[in-house]
Amino acid sequence: MQTHRLRHTTAAALVACGSCTAALAQTSPTPPDGAASATTRSARPEPQSPETKNQQLQRVEINGTASDDAIRRASTASKIVITREEIERFGDSTVGEVLKRLPGVTTGGRPGRGGDVRMRGMGAGFTQILVDGERMPPGFSLDQLPPEQVERIEVLRAPTAEYGTRAIAGTINVVLREPMKKKLNEFRAGVGIERGELAPNISWSRNDSFGAGHTYNIGVNAMRGKRVDDVYTDLVRQDRATGSESLQTTRGQSEGTRESLNLNGRVQFKLGGQDTLSIQPFIVVNKSDGYSDISRTVTPTPTGDDGYYDRVQTASDSRFTMARLNAQWLMRLDSDTRVDLRGGVGGASGNSHSVRRENHPNLPATDREVVQDDTTDSRDRSWNFTGKYSRSLENDNNLVFGFEGEGNTRRSHRVTLIDNKPQQGLGDFGDDMDASTTRFAAYAQDEWTVGKQWDFYAGLRWEGIKTESSAANYAVNNTSSVFTPLAHARYKLDPAGKQAIRMSLTRSYRSPQLQDLVARPSINTDENHDITTPDRAGNPNLKPELATGVEIGYEEYLSKGGMLGVNFFARSISNVMRNVTELETVSWSATPRWVSRPRNLGKASTMGLELEAKFRLDEYFDSALPINVRSNLSIFTSKVNDLPGPNNRIESQPKATANLGFDYRLRSVPVSVGASVNWTPSSTIQQSLQTAVTADRKVVADAFATWNLSLEQSLRLSASNLAPLDYYTGSVSTTDTLVATSRSGGPSYTQWQLRWEMKI
Repeated sequence: MQTHRLRHTTAAALVACGSCTAALAQTSPTPPDGAASATTRSARPEPQSPETKNQQLQRVEINGTASDDAIRRASTASKIVITREEIERFGDSTVGEVLKRLPGVTTGGRPGRGGDVRMRGMGAGFTQILVDGERMPPGFSLDQLPPEQVERIEVLRAPTAEYGTRAIAGTINVVLREPMKKKLNEFRAGVGIERGELAPNISWSRNDSFGAGHTYNIGVNAMRGKRVDDVYTDLVRQDRATGSESLQTTRGQSEGTRESLNLNGRVQFKLGGQDTLSIQPFIVVNKSDGYSDISRTVTPTPTGDDGYYDRVQTASDSRFTMARLNAQWLMRLDSDTRVDLRGGVGGASGNSHSVRRENHPNLPATDREVVQDDTTDSRDRSWNFTGKYSRSLENDNNLVFGFEGEGNTRRSHRVTLIDNKPQQGLGDFGDDMDASTTRFAAYAQDEWTVGKQWDFYAGLRWEGIKTESSAANYAVNNTSSVFTPLAHARYKLDPAGKQAIRMSLTRSYRSPQLQDLVARPSINTDENHDITTPDRAGNPNLKPELATGVEIGYEEYLSKGGMLGVNFFARSISNVMRNVTELETVSWSATPRWVSRPRNLGKASTMGLELEAKFRLDEYFDSALPINVRSNLSIFTSKVNDLPGPNNRIESQPKATANLGFDYRLRSVPVSVGASVNWTPSSTIQQSLQTAVTADRKVVADAFATWNLSLEQSLRLSASNLAPLDYYTGSVSTTDTLVATSRSGGPSYTQWQLRWEMKI
């Protein structure tokens, strides 16, 4: 009876939280053949009674979510799995839009626009992002990956030895389409519209077999889109000595056009017995063009030039191409022993060019227009090789040993011209840079069962990273290594595992990014130079952040599908990295300059509570319709010790985030409908001793309707950001002589999309 009351109380609380939110609006893939995994005991399903089996079969027939829950339920560590059905449900155009509805996941950028993905609200590298268990090169983001090419998304709240421990906030592993589970030949065509601009997209997916048990799949996606944004910025500078103020306002519009082509595939050869060889290509091509026209007004009007311009026009274009080829050889030495060898090579190239034209009204006519021309060309090359040995022992024991090697090389060339002349100061450190990162890791992990109720996981991982750069006068040689022990446990409150408690004690870290280590400066050309317009540079002496983490959670799986869950996490972090702007004596200027560069500040801590409820209304109300309800609420708190309170929080972390959604299949017509609301409150973060940053609240409402025209065809209408709000970010910077307050952003917009899906 206590469990029954807890279930009802938890669900009611979460629905209430979600209703409040609505009111405010006004991996590597799981190894095949049951190989041992760091987190999922897929080879050994939970013991089930006949009644439990019938309930699970009923759940498959009603809403098809058993596969999501089954994988999550079998994991020793805390894990969330999103399969094809959930990915397709709302017809999202990017993977980031899918992820925003998960417990504790937030995204940057304007409402409805996706952006960088953060777990527990922690940005700037705290979240490990993987595609098929691998990190992607610089320039790649999840927004470039269409959901049609994704098989499933795995979210690990705590690190594991196999997936890696560069995951203080957690790991998101996007698994691309896998070897054929059933034949599929599917075509999709759609068109989106935002502010009157059309965005067509098409995709094709095919799974089939050939020869003696060989299989293949291929996916192709092409899209084109254009976005138009209004841009508003206000900057108030106050002289602390005199109290006088100046107001700088910018108003204008920016537009950007993006075209992309994505292709991925997998061919799996059956070599005899249960051995397989898989080859997987992955290609991404992106092209974008942009233009902005911004007018600036300064009050009172400057008497001299002082860098003052009244209008700036910028035209830009960029190209990004990435290609990767991976191979996997899976050998089964005997019924209990498996060897998994993987390797791959990849390359990426990026080219960008921009021309910025400033009109300076206070200069003579011959000098009134200042033109800055920037060209950047970069090349990345990568390789990786991994090996894993898995052995199933007696007493339900799975032992795994593995090693990893990875190398990345980047070459870049940058040219900046002002009125066709090289930018002053750039000659001191050159325009060419070669940099490389090499990483090696070794790990061991063991999963075992004690009795009928306890599952345990223990892991050890060593990882070393070396970064080198040959930038002129700014060479870098940085080496770091981390040893991370890991432990997870699951206690099943009932033999079928429908109620369980999970616990984790882990070590994780965040390594400095290449751009953080390379000290080569980027000079701000604004002649009115102060703390609001700093130069930027790296820090070759950065140390990795180290974190000790604790997780404890409770999960209950319901008879008609869905689950209730509560999870508590805490992290204690040392060597916190943060961008800090300070006045420095520099080699590229005769006078001191304001420079923003990353630094190690000291210690920090964060903790939070994540509540989740997925259920059908008729689970609790006999007369209710079988409406699927999904809700979650996450609450965060954090503290950076070396910064003053009360807003000395982890970078980018809000105090909470929540989601409430539902979907329902109508009985009288073949139509499914659904809606969701995502809420993130406003935040203020003390970025450094001198600067605090702010962000407005986000409330994003989405909806969809799907009409099944036949067994082979369907038509889907979806809307993102139905109640668009203005969104602004800002900062307050204080020096001995100046207080500068800025606020920038603009309105957001609703995006509609109509998509036709056909199975051939």
